[in-house]
Amino acid sequence: MTKETYFGFSNIPHVKYFYVFLCFVYIMTVLGNGFLLSVIWLVKTLHTPKYMIVFNMALADLCGSTALIPKLLDTFLFDRRYIVYEACLSYMFFVFFFGGVQSWTLVTMAYDRLIAICFPLRYHSIVTKTSITSMLLFIWLVTLSLTTLVVGLINRLSFCDSVVVKSFFCDHGPIYRLACNDPSLNIIMANVVVSIGVFIPLIFIACTYVCISIALKERVRALKTCTSHLILVVMFFLPVGITNIVAMASYIDPNARMINYTLTHTIPSLLNPIVYALKTEEVKNAIKKLCKRNNILFCLTGDTSSTRLV
Repeated sequence: MTKETYFGFSNIPHVKYFYVFLCFVYIMTVLGNGFLLSVIWLVKTLHTPKYMIVFNMALADLCGSTALIPKLLDTFLFDRRYIVYEACLSYMFFVFFFGGVQSWTLVTMAYDRLIAICFPLRYHSIVTKTSITSMLLFIWLVTLSLTTLVVGLINRLSFCDSVVVKSFFCDHGPIYRLACNDPSLNIIMANVVVSIGVFIPLIFIACTYVCISIALKERVRALKTCTSHLILVVMFFLPVGITNIVAMASYIDPNARMINYTLTHTIPSLLNPIVYALKTEEVKNAIKKLCKRNNILFCLTGDTSSTRLV
């Protein structure tokens, strides 16, 4: 392949407003996930297996957005649309890698809720720090291996014509379609990645909630403990799933597909910490404890002469 690759949107009016919006999304994503990570790290009552999973999700969200958005803004906002081949592969690797970690972390959250609701008396013996650490480590290692394989297989392709990648980043599909030689293996791996990263996790989560629904029956109150996780699942999988199904079944305008994929990769990472901060009682209580510990309430009340907490 040539030393540089060109990619991007084409003929979209006022597209810079979209990039400004993405800049805002990234700033809020960093602040939100950074805050959630700090709260879980600093408040010992959140040092539990459940919040180890939440911590992993926030970390993956933060790293995934950092892998994607800054380079995307540099590419389009400052019109630097050429990227060297090696950097292009690195770009692809990190976006895919953290996307996979996000997906399977949601599966781990579903597993946690399944055990908590269906086997409440055995929860603390099954869902331990050791077991969750092992599961999360397994997710990172398997995702790392699979992503390395998928990205590495790009090197077997020859590119002798266009180097314009019709995507908002160095996406796998738009790149292997530019190859002059047979990309059959890359197509197979693309289908494998979509299945392992999107459809199989979604099937696992759906089965989990079928089991939870059967166990709960009329105990609607217990189902409320799953609300935060269900919101995250819908935000992450629904746009990704619909976009991939439509892309496989029919034609999508490249610009529309790129904008859709961009929002799919960025908005869930922005909203995840907000959902957990607003919908989870433990996190709200932890934030209050953290505020008290650092005497922030004194600033809020404006009473610095008193040592009594309001």
